[in-house]
Amino acid sequence: MSPPGLRPAPARPAADFWRGRRVLLTGHTGFKGAWLALWLARMGARVTGFALPPETVPALFSAAAIADLVDSRFGDVRDADAVRALVREVQPEIVLHLAAQALVRESYRAPLETFATNVMGTAHVLDALRGVEAVKVALVVTTDKVYANREWLYPYREADPLGGHDPYSASKAACEMAVESWRLAFLAEQGVAVASARAGNVIGGGDWSADRLIPDAVRAWGAGEILDVRRPRAVRPWQHVLEPLAGYLVAVEHLWRDPALAGAYNFGPDSADMAAVRSVITLARAGYGKGETRFAADETGPHEAGLLAIETVKARTLLGAVPRWPLEEAVGRTMAWYAAFDGGADARALCAADIAAFEAAP
Repeated sequence: MSPPGLRPAPARPAADFWRGRRVLLTGHTGFKGAWLALWLARMGARVTGFALPPETVPALFSAAAIADLVDSRFGDVRDADAVRALVREVQPEIVLHLAAQALVRESYRAPLETFATNVMGTAHVLDALRGVEAVKVALVVTTDKVYANREWLYPYREADPLGGHDPYSASKAACEMAVESWRLAFLAEQGVAVASARAGNVIGGGDWSADRLIPDAVRAWGAGEILDVRRPRAVRPWQHVLEPLAGYLVAVEHLWRDPALAGAYNFGPDSADMAAVRSVITLARAGYGKGETRFAADETGPHEAGLLAIETVKARTLLGAVPRWPLEEAVGRTMAWYAAFDGGADARALCAADIAAFEAAP
C-alpha cells in the first residue's frame, strides 16, 4: 500500500502516445502477450510480434486471431542471429520483452531449457538493441518470484536480494541481473531507457496453460471432473492480467519522457487482495456456476513458495500504477470470460470488452 499522501490517481495508457509507434513485442503468442498485443493494436501501435507458436489448444493468440492485428513472426529468442536480424529489420522504437518459459513446475522438468530461454533469450534481445538508434525504451517482464523468498509477511521491495529455489524463479533472478548489466554497460549510454517489471500472479480469460490454478479449474469443471488443488493454503498477490499490462504501458510512457526512471518495478494488487488459493477457488467456483474441488490435506509436488508479498509503492508513486479491480471483480470477470467463451462468444470481443471496462474504471 502507498503511504498517506503518496497515492496518485490511477494512470491510464495514452492512446495518443502509442498511435503509430513501432513496437517489438516478444512472447505475443502467450497469455499476457496476446492480451498486450490486442491492447496495443487497439491504440494504433505498429506491432511486430516474435515468439514460438502457441503451446496450448485452445490459445488466446489463435482464438482472438492476433495474427490479423500485428505483424506476427514465429521464432525463438534462443536464436541470437534471428533476434538480431529482426531488430535490424523492424527498427523498433519500443521493445516489450515477454517471451519466457513461465511455469514453475515445467522448470523442474526442463531446467536447462528454462535457463536458456529466460536468461540467454533475454540477453539476446538486449544485445540486439546495441547500435540500433531507433530504440528508445526496452521493458523486460520478469516476475515477483525473483526475490530470495523467506516466506515472511514483509513485502519485497525492488532493492531486496534476488534468488530462487526452483529453476524458474532462479532463472528470472538471473534474467534481472542480465537486464541490469546490459542497461549499465551498454544501453544507458546509447540513450535506451531499460526497465524490468516484476508482476504478481495474473488471472484473466484466455489462459489455458498447464499447472495454473484458474486454467486447471476451467478444464476440470468444464469436463465435469473434480479439480485437485495441491496447495490450498499458499498465499499470492492475485491480479487481473490487465493490471500489470497497464503498468507496463504506463511505465514505457514515463521512461520515454524521463530515462532516469529506468530500473526495476514491482506491479501488484492492494494488500487486501493477497489471498490463499482456497479463497480464490471459492470465488472462481461461484463465478463459474459449477464444479467440484478436492483440496489436498498435505502439500504435494516439488517446492513452491507458500507466501509471497511484494511492495508496489515505487510503481504507484512514480508511475501512477494503481490497481483498479479488486480480487472479487478480477476473479468474477475472469470466470465470466471463460463461461462466455464456452458458450460460443468471440474471444477478441470478450477481451475488447474487458479492456474497455478497465479503461473506464475509476
